[in-house]
Amino acid sequence: MPYRRLPNTDSARVRALKSALDISYRINRFELAFSFLLLQKIETFLPHYELAIRNQRQALSQQSIRSKEYNEKLRKARLYVSHFIQVLNFTIIRGEMKPEIREFYGLKTSSKAAPSLLQDVKVIEWGEKLIKGEQERMRMGGNPIYSPSIALVRVNCENFKQAFNNQKTLQNNTHRFSEKVAEYRDEADSLILSLWNEVEAKFADLPDEKKREKSSEYGIVYVWRKGEKEKLKQIKQAEEVSLTLPFSRSIKAE
Repeated sequence: MPYRRLPNTDSARVRALKSALDISYRINRFELAFSFLLLQKIETFLPHYELAIRNQRQALSQQSIRSKEYNEKLRKARLYVSHFIQVLNFTIIRGEMKPEIREFYGLKTSSKAAPSLLQDVKVIEWGEKLIKGEQERMRMGGNPIYSPSIALVRVNCENFKQAFNNQKTLQNNTHRFSEKVAEYRDEADSLILSLWNEVEAKFADLPDEKKREKSSEYGIVYVWRKGEKEKLKQIKQAEEVSLTLPFSRSIKAE
């Protein structure tokens, strides 16, 4: 026999609750297959649940829209930071500057390796170190480094830092709204379970097929187990064939 399947997504939960409301608009409340108290609870709860879902989806959408812009600003900031360090090392290799100047930028004097910029926060961290170090070195009388200049490094790092902070805000909003939706899910599940139990109890005296038909009007979802529906179809076909056999007609004639 088929079994009822409770909703497991927010959209399915909303549909289940809306089905109950829709039918309550079409028939007298005294003829409903569930209590008026439960109807009031659903009417009060559903708008808040739908609002929380809309807020969550809007936050996710905003985060997704901004992610392309974020990734582009990250790419450019990482590029300018790494290129500035490469140019700095090239000037030392050519003998134009001494290895000790690396200390201005928080780099090891004897190391030619560039720091890891895989983490987004490291791009911001090293960008700030380079800006501060270049300013300090020039204050001490050093010549500025070009291609890229520290001005270009600053612009791209500041653009990325702003995008980073905005993305964090969007992520926090998404997390907050997601938690709110999660809080509502438990109540939604409880209301749907009560609703479906009351509806099935109302139609409990009807034949199974009629009971499922009436309950489905209230949004209850029934699912056939694998092979069950086909087996039932075969049984019905066998019954129909048996009714058309000659001996069945002779029995009726007798």
